Formats: sequence, structure tokens, C-alpha cells
Amino acid sequence: MNTFSHVPPGFRFHPTDEELVDYYLRRKVTSRRIDFDVIKDVDLYKIEPWDLQELCRIGTEEQNDWYFFSHKDKKYPTGTRTNRATAAGFWKATGRDKAIYSKHDLIGMRKTLVFYKGRAPNGQKSDWIMHEYRLETDENGTPQEEGWVVCRVFKKRIASMHKVSEHDSPIWYDDQVSFMPGNRLAEAAEYELPLSLQFLQEGARFAVSNAS
Repeated sequence: MNTFSHVPPGFRFHPTDEELVDYYLRRKVTSRRIDFDVIKDVDLYKIEPWDLQELCRIGTEEQNDWYFFSHKDKKYPTGTRTNRATAAGFWKATGRDKAIYSKHDLIGMRKTLVFYKGRAPNGQKSDWIMHEYRLETDENGTPQEEGWVVCRVFKKRIASMHKVSEHDSPIWYDDQVSFMPGNRLAEAAEYELPLSLQFLQEGARFAVSNAS
């Protein structure tokens, strides 16, 4: 049985970026006790993202993100690139790292990665997203490529088209936005829809405006 299921009824784990870095990760790195130890250690290179749903489950409530600690390894012994490959695919960094502050002090950085099935450079992009947090005091310093990080994994929002009734025009909305915590809504906007879906979405909006 998953020992992490033994949490109070109704317990939900939604830490902020600052809390993940300044409390959980800092205590992990310095081997200090974490009062409510709900984040597991996971070997990211042996686990596929879809397996995290059960492995990193907290309690019995529905989860939309999964948290874990992982120890990063270099891809090459003499290099600086991190190995983020699994048996089924690999994690690829996207965008710029985001600075995490506590009051006015830089405490860490957040890297965003997307999971691709297969092998680089011909992998197939998936809906799995990971935020990888590291301790950092210099925003322009050399990124830490070894050591402990804390990660949050979730699935990218999926656009769905629904009709309110037989005579209404189709309306697009984002399935996952309806149940995302408030502080996750802004993050969801970082991940754009595929171009084909954007055209369909605009078409649906045009149809609705003409009908009215």
C-alpha cells in the first residue's frame, strides 16, 4: 500500500513555487526534517510520466499534478548536459527558466520541460509537462546540472468542443482549466494549442458571433 495515502481526509497538496523551493527542496538538500513528508524520491530516468500518477499519489482525492524529488545526473561524465532520458522517451527543456523569489531574494529557478516519446531528435511530443525547481542565488549563473531538484508533473490542458444543445454552435473550452487551482490558471496559458486547433477555435468563435 502507498504509505503516502495516509493523510487526513480532504487533504490537498498545492504548494506555491516559493514553498517548494524554500521549504521542501532546501530541507531536502540540507538533510533537515520535513514536517509533513509527502514528496517521494523518484529516479526520473527509470519512471515514465504516466507511472507517476500512482507512484506519487497523495491521499485519495483526485490529483492533477504529482510531486517528487529527483537527483539529476550529467548526460556525459565530462559534460554539463543533464541526462533526462527514460526507457520510453526523454524530457526536453522549453522556454526560459523562471526566477523564484522569497520577498526580494532570489532562492531558485524553475525549468519547464516537455516529455517526448521515442529518441531525439525524432521524438513525438506528448501532453506531459514538468516543472523542475532548483536552488539558485544567481539568476545569470551557470545552471546546476547535478544534485537534488523537486519536480511537479502535470498534463497539458486539452481543448474540447461541446454543443450546449442541438441548435447551438459548438463552443471550445479547456477541460483542465475548470478544475485547476487558481494559481495554476496563469501557468496554463504558457502552453499554446496546436496551430490546427487554433484555426478550429477561431472558426467556432466566428460561428457563435454570427449566430448571435
